Amino acid sequence: MTLQTALSGLLGAQTGLNTVSNDLANASTTAFKSQTALFEDVYPASANNTPGIGTATESISSDLTQGNLTSTGNPLDAAIQGNGYFVISQNGTQQYTRDGAFQLSASGQLETLNGATVQGYASTAGGGLSGTLGPVSINTGSVAANPTSNLGVTLSLNSGDAAPSTTPFSATDSTSYNDTTSVVAYDSFGNANRIQLYFVEAPSTSSCAVYAQPQLADGTNVGTPQALTTLGFSTSGALTSGSPITLPVTWGNGAATSNVAFNFNGTTLAAQNFSVAGITNNGYAPGTYSGTSISSDGSITSTYSNGQTVSAGKIAVANFINAEGLTPATGNLYTASSTSGQPVINTPGTGLAGTLSGGSLESSNASTSSLLVSLIQYQQAYQANTSVIQTEQQDNQRLVQI
Repeated sequence: MTLQTALSGLLGAQTGLNTVSNDLANASTTAFKSQTALFEDVYPASANNTPGIGTATESISSDLTQGNLTSTGNPLDAAIQGNGYFVISQNGTQQYTRDGAFQLSASGQLETLNGATVQGYASTAGGGLSGTLGPVSINTGSVAANPTSNLGVTLSLNSGDAAPSTTPFSATDSTSYNDTTSVVAYDSFGNANRIQLYFVEAPSTSSCAVYAQPQLADGTNVGTPQALTTLGFSTSGALTSGSPITLPVTWGNGAATSNVAFNFNGTTLAAQNFSVAGITNNGYAPGTYSGTSISSDGSITSTYSNGQTVSAGKIAVANFINAEGLTPATGNLYTASSTSGQPVINTPGTGLAGTLSGGSLESSNASTSSLLVSLIQYQQAYQANTSVIQTEQQDNQRLVQI
């Protein structure tokens, strides 16, 4: 019986050594969760006043506390701050991980370093999110040009300006207008054409006539100046009429005809110097892919050389009623079990799901110093039980010799 008791202690110490060794081996593994071997005592059935007959492994417990976050400089990396697991799919099997070391596949899908696709909710054409969990694709190619169809121009006009000394208006005669400025207007090819605006004030009527001269990107005038609109103002200088107004432009360079809607909202007439207070433009030139970043709410945003940003969707995060019941698998992965319960999947920051830290990874929570202490303790227990077995063998040999 003593031999069996010592053997159980030997096996228990070996299990402890194996567990500690695995933790030490994964001290640098991204998002690794350390484990602890838990043991239970063993007693003979229906026995009183009898010593125990050894030990048995009760379970291997995982420490799910969050590891430290480390900045990597890679914008595709992500670490979960708080509860939850990334959802991935490999060969049609859904699994879960805290390892957010991601990359882009050749087709632009976000994936793990092992090639599993990261699951999330893709952006829809209307700017929302798809209700179906699936891979998130990123456009790593180019974005097409968008011709300007809306121009917002906010001006500060000087109420002290006199009417021009020369009439009628002529773009070549600066004495026939008070002020001028230009705005960019992209055509369907993405050329940064311009529209020169001229302002002719009429102080007696608190109004200002606006003329427009379209120009190609090389400065060539397109047609002749056109009377665009007349801006009217109240006695307090607020804009009352003349906006919005649409300017049709045939560029003559093979691009489609543009219909540019001008909106002068916010323009004022007051005792102030002429200035352009703000310009908005919904057009842009074509652009190439520059990079992708991940926000705290899981949003995946790509940027392009023309300054445009495009949302690809949001990364999903799964939570479990009993995360300790997840089954560990090779590759920093977990699978759901009957003990863990089924995943509750949300976007980061929603429900019990933690938020994300882009450009960072979660470190292993294995403490090397504590593990080395445990390693010594298990080693001593192993040696002690070995000594018991050796002693029992020696006693048995003596009995045989009697």
